[in-house]
Amino acid sequence: MVHILSGGAAPEAIGALLMLMRYRGETAEEIAGFVEAMRASANAWSVVQVDVDWPVYAAGRSRGLPLLLLSAKLLARAGYRVLLHGWNSHQGPVADVRAALPHLGIAKAQTASKAADILMRDRIAYTPLEAISPKLLELIRLRTIFGLRSPINTALRAFNPALAELSLQGVFHPAYRDLQRDAAMLLKQSSLIVLKGAGGEFERHPSKDIALRGIREGSPFDMVANALTDETRTLKGEAADPYPIGAIWAGDLIDEFATSVVTGTTALVLGQREGFAKAQIHAETLWENRHRAVAA
Repeated sequence: MVHILSGGAAPEAIGALLMLMRYRGETAEEIAGFVEAMRASANAWSVVQVDVDWPVYAAGRSRGLPLLLLSAKLLARAGYRVLLHGWNSHQGPVADVRAALPHLGIAKAQTASKAADILMRDRIAYTPLEAISPKLLELIRLRTIFGLRSPINTALRAFNPALAELSLQGVFHPAYRDLQRDAAMLLKQSSLIVLKGAGGEFERHPSKDIALRGIREGSPFDMVANALTDETRTLKGEAADPYPIGAIWAGDLIDEFATSVVTGTTALVLGQREGFAKAQIHAETLWENRHRAVAA
């Protein structure tokens, strides 16, 4: 990966390597090694003070509104510094994370120093992958040539360029939950939550029991988060307006199912510090009070 990121590898060799790994399946050691090289190439980001690393790289079209952004905003209001980073421009207009940012007042950072400034001010920022590493963007976009995801998709979820204490990772295929955690253990990630989320993002479906893989204070854990509601609904977006997400945050559009997605996802994160029993109540309180002034 060091050789690839330096620009010294032939494109045919890169394709052969990534597709062979895809064919036989990545190992945790390979993903951890990729991530170490990726972090070394993006060293400027390692000094940005971040509490929660939230990668947003879902490749599927099976997801709807990026409600995870509302969860990220709640965490910021709870005092966490949240850095979202990713690439989703190939998704439909409803699911496009970047298009939703201005509707929620989430600022975009093009440099590490700008991200630090925004996080100090807002406690939440989004950084496009190309701002962190144009080469990594080039590698993930090979999916359009291969017709398949590659180990780069896996490694980017574990990237955590700012070395945040907590990493949130969504996967589309359940088997990747263990792979992502095993790689995180090798990388000495102190806190991690991995789930099979909407379209592969870290976003909890509230009407399903959700199997979690994670790390807490350096030790692995497995648990199941029970369903929060009996209402069944697909998370795939069908709204005529691509951006009702701003109306949901403002309270102009009341959607109890979407609210359950948001508070349920938030509670999984809060539960790492305060215990999952209290976390859902805390998340719901944060949602109810989201328009109140935040104490300095």
